[in-house]
Amino acid sequence: MKITLIKPNIGRMEHPLYVDEGRMEPLQLGVIAGLTPEEHEVALVDDRMENIPYDTKTDLVAITVETFTARRSYEIAKEFRARQIPVIMGGFHPTLIPEEVLEHADSIFSGDAEGSWTEALNDLKTTGKLKRIYKAKTGIGQLGGFKPRRDLFLKKGYLPVTLTQFGRGCIFSCDFCAISAFFNQKHHTRPISEVMNELETGHKRYVFFVDDNIVANKDEAKNLFRALIPLKLRWISQGSIDMLNDPELMQLMVKSGCLGNVIGFESINPHALKEMKKSPNLAEFDCYETQMNMLRNYGLQTWAAFTLGNDWEGRDDIFKTMAFALKHKFTFAAYNILVPYPNTPLYNRLKEENRLLYDGKWWLHPEYRFNYAPFKPKNMTADELTETVFAVRSKWNSIPYMLKRFLDPKTNMSSLERALVFWAYNPLFRRETFKKHGMRFGLK
Repeated sequence: MKITLIKPNIGRMEHPLYVDEGRMEPLQLGVIAGLTPEEHEVALVDDRMENIPYDTKTDLVAITVETFTARRSYEIAKEFRARQIPVIMGGFHPTLIPEEVLEHADSIFSGDAEGSWTEALNDLKTTGKLKRIYKAKTGIGQLGGFKPRRDLFLKKGYLPVTLTQFGRGCIFSCDFCAISAFFNQKHHTRPISEVMNELETGHKRYVFFVDDNIVANKDEAKNLFRALIPLKLRWISQGSIDMLNDPELMQLMVKSGCLGNVIGFESINPHALKEMKKSPNLAEFDCYETQMNMLRNYGLQTWAAFTLGNDWEGRDDIFKTMAFALKHKFTFAAYNILVPYPNTPLYNRLKEENRLLYDGKWWLHPEYRFNYAPFKPKNMTADELTETVFAVRSKWNSIPYMLKRFLDPKTNMSSLERALVFWAYNPLFRRETFKKHGMRFGLK
């Protein structure tokens, strides 16, 4: 059989809101391809950068669906199903809201698709039909020693960073987080020997561990970092701020080649953090001053993530957040509008309070645009929240602010390599930011 794996875009390529400057490899589809028996032919199509070949012969279309790509996924599925080609969907969205996805697909995966992918292929091969739902546990992950099909990524124009994964899930219960809902606050890791085997056969020096929280299990993380030291790789991942409570963990992290981590600061307001249930950020809270001094002393660059629009925040608080980020000269910062993902505690609370916009299903509404406010904030209007966050992003990505952030001798200027990382990616994010903002305000 021929199987076509599809990574959907947030919107159509030809749509004026198509913006994606920094495209990463779709690791999840590489993993599925690696699990596929060799008797089957596999094609990868990335809607972010190429046209969908609707009229090319294929026996099965498999689409990975996130909430913000659901609408586009359904458009793609409709075209293939009209041609009598079966469509199966997997990912976060089909697990969190299966009844909706089943209206647009012949079959769905609930949980990690690796647990039932070969079963689905067998069903189609032997009976010509798929079950409506294939269920597997979450967290079983990329087990068994097979490797992602990275050959499918070649010549696609992805960033020169290898994506891999050590663990899935997170032990915390942040109320806005779809990851907590998907994995039920559990964390799962792969055997370190399998991770090492995968990395040793790679061809790129820079690695991004796409773990939701690479330090969720600190003992296992230490074992991973010890194993990474001989490989002399440079890597980044995502980690919770409580990692700084363990000096041995941090020393091993630095020694293993870590350049820095994406850290979810989310807010500088302790009331907002409490409302989010962002527990690792609240211990002895001093607006992160202690933690920031420690991060800089370790020489780690920080990719800060903020979630803006909480009930305890007004417009002034959003600008204060940017001032905090500028003070600490973060290498990168993502200013994300709070988004209520389906079946999260945040979504359910806002629904009860009648504060959801776009009929509640913002991800399907034709007027909604990704990362705009899809709910009614308490201290401003939805448009005010969107425009305030856009204003902060514009300032953050301005040339003067980039120069101010760069001038940190302990992080961004500590080596030529770190300086190159800063200047390789900041202009890219700047271009993407101003493209998106120009679209909102009618500029070119």
